Amino acid sequence: MFNRIFCAAIIAIATLVSESHGQPPSPAAQRDAMKKLDFLVGEWKGTSWTEFVPGQRTTSAGTETVQNKLDGLLLVIEGVHRNSGSDKGDIVHHAFGVMSYEEKAKQFRFQAYTSRGQYTEAKAKVGESSLEWGFNIPRFGDVRYTVKIDDKGRWFEIGEVTQDGKEWRKFFEMKLERVPTK
Repeated sequence: MFNRIFCAAIIAIATLVSESHGQPPSPAAQRDAMKKLDFLVGEWKGTSWTEFVPGQRTTSAGTETVQNKLDGLLLVIEGVHRNSGSDKGDIVHHAFGVMSYEEKAKQFRFQAYTSRGQYTEAKAKVGESSLEWGFNIPRFGDVRYTVKIDDKGRWFEIGEVTQDGKEWRKFFEMKLERVPTK
């Protein structure tokens, strides 16, 4: 009896909340928007470099695994990069991202987490075979990442930073090839 009352209360609360905020989101519209990111789905391998301090560049090899989740409502991206150029080197970067589409705001959202405990939430712009997202790091500047699929189907990504909003300095570059599916 308690379970029925509890479930009825939850349904009533959910209905009130959705009605008080207007129409509930449409999963169909969200899925349609998320299809624009299908160009990223798959497993990718390649190399990258990072240069936070000019002249002190580090290189790594890694994978980016991109999957649709919740029947296309979410896109998850996991990147693991190692310093030796092989699958056995020390991990220098491990990140996990979740992309979604907020129908009411007509905006893509990107939540990114790292194994170092860092987290950011960013707005993202999706174009034809491209993705751009960014955020601010106090005392470092505005950061943006731009992913493009080139004419040969390769993932090309750069990271840039600006402190004045005008001049951007590239501090990251990644080139990946899609791993053929078996």
